[in-house]
Amino acid sequence: MAITPAYAFNLFGLKLFEAQAAADADAVIGDPQPYTIELTVTSPQGDVESVVRNASGLVADAGKPASGAAGLLAKARGDYRKITAALYGEGYYGGVVNIMVGGREAASIAPDANLPDPVAVQVAVNPGPLFHFNRVTVVNQAPPTDDPNDYVEPPLGIGYGAGEVAKSTVVLKAEQLALQAWQQQGYAKAAIASRDVVADHDTNTVDATITVNPGARAVFGPVAVSGTERMDPNFVRRQTGIVEGEEYDPDALELAQKRLDRLEVFRAARLQPGDVIGTGGILPFDLIVQELPGRRFGAGATFSTVDGLGLEGYHLWRNLFGQAERLRLDAKVSSIAWPLDTAQFDYFFGGTFTKPGIFTPDTDLVAAISAERTVVPTYSETSVSGRVGLTQIFSDQLTVEGGATFERNRFDDDFGTRDFSTVGIYAGAVFDGRDDKVDAAHGFYLSGKVEPFYEFFYGKTAVQATVEGRTYFGFGEDDKFVLAGRIKAGALFGPALNEIAPDKLFFAGGGGSVRGYGFKSIGVVNNGVTSGGRYLLEASMEVRAKVTDDIGVVGFVDGGYVAADTFPSLADLRLGAGIGLRYYTGLGPLRADFAIPLNKRPGDPDYALYVGIGQAF
Repeated sequence: MAITPAYAFNLFGLKLFEAQAAADADAVIGDPQPYTIELTVTSPQGDVESVVRNASGLVADAGKPASGAAGLLAKARGDYRKITAALYGEGYYGGVVNIMVGGREAASIAPDANLPDPVAVQVAVNPGPLFHFNRVTVVNQAPPTDDPNDYVEPPLGIGYGAGEVAKSTVVLKAEQLALQAWQQQGYAKAAIASRDVVADHDTNTVDATITVNPGARAVFGPVAVSGTERMDPNFVRRQTGIVEGEEYDPDALELAQKRLDRLEVFRAARLQPGDVIGTGGILPFDLIVQELPGRRFGAGATFSTVDGLGLEGYHLWRNLFGQAERLRLDAKVSSIAWPLDTAQFDYFFGGTFTKPGIFTPDTDLVAAISAERTVVPTYSETSVSGRVGLTQIFSDQLTVEGGATFERNRFDDDFGTRDFSTVGIYAGAVFDGRDDKVDAAHGFYLSGKVEPFYEFFYGKTAVQATVEGRTYFGFGEDDKFVLAGRIKAGALFGPALNEIAPDKLFFAGGGGSVRGYGFKSIGVVNNGVTSGGRYLLEASMEVRAKVTDDIGVVGFVDGGYVAADTFPSLADLRLGAGIGLRYYTGLGPLRADFAIPLNKRPGDPDYALYVGIGQAF
């Protein structure tokens, strides 16, 4: 039995991937029905064969027994519809689909039939001719706009035009674009009034007419907040940034959702428009939220054969006073190595308080205080520090911060024991254009920071500046290969090096810098005395390759300069290279890197192993 050609207008009334019949059949307890599958596509063009293969449930479940004969036949009947819809999606409206089960057409077999064990299933698909659009129309199309923020690509841009391949998916996308164009101009309830799609099998063409009902123009009405327990509803409403009386704008709703998500206090938050637009175009909204628990804690670990084991944990209190205030306490012990020597451990304890929406919905107040004891190859430090500042979020990519800092330090290094008290101000910006902040395959990242400061013991003023850039190029199917690069530069302007706190000077080395060397082990050596430098230049290059969906390998080269009073020369370059293994999880990749120093100095390790979470950069 050959399935008769299906016409385009039938597609748009179908639930294309309705799986209820197959699900119901699979739910029936029956004897397992094994089957073999053979798929044949006649004269396939382009990706038609792979599209058909991906649409077929029989192919997808090959190797898994069906739930009896009824389950297998239900799956086959579902494939008629799925494959036909897939052909429509590629512009084939005259296709013929045959599914033979045990030599008989599946559509003609009774559900309680006895089938061989296993039974042979052949799926034969003849796509037929490729159809093209003849006449395409959008009735009541939105007028052009001069506002670039309201611009929506016209349907022609996605292939909804005469002479283009008549893919059913293009018609559906054209509808969405037609609605978005009205919605961007304030017509919140724009809807598709009708859709007429006719396939002419004599000319292999399709005529399509989309009619839009824009409805009334709307302005934002009141926002009613429900579901709050400890949160202040008025604060939640303010954080959306929605202003009553302003023209309806879907971009404003998207931004409001992002602002609510940034508060980190809601398990769910949904802005829901009212059913009708009221007098004067007023459209009210309901904001329905569900709060998260008030506390959260976590722990982590890192390991390096050079720098030892690091253990860390945190405790977070959410919504302290009803306006999403957060207090996070962090503790860390690192440089744990055998034999155990607690005098060589690094200790850190600190707290960070964040008050979102301090002046605007996109402005956060951040205050932090910490105490630490750090032992690195070039110095040891005991210090307390604090900072207070503002963070302004301009967009998903751009964040700017600024504030004031205070530090009280004691250092033991080749210059002896020295005390420093420092106050300063800082300003920084980050532009994050990566497609994924945890495991990027495309885009770039830029950051910069300037920090003028004054030191009381020596009475000196200095300015530290750093810039960093990262870029990512993915290629191959599904970006299986990624070429990643990083460069960082820093400069410090001020007094002599022995009058500047070592933590303000530049060092290199370690897992996030030049792998193969100890953490902060690359500095300036002068008459046998090692100190930090006034100038820094680092660069890294990685080639990342996914071997499977879960496993990846990496090859990398790192380089770093640190110099005293002149910008580094090639003679000061320190290079490290190595290979790494990645295990990809839902939270990000687990990382293990093995590196060797290429031009090691006395005291440098022969190799280094680094284990942590996330890519190196």
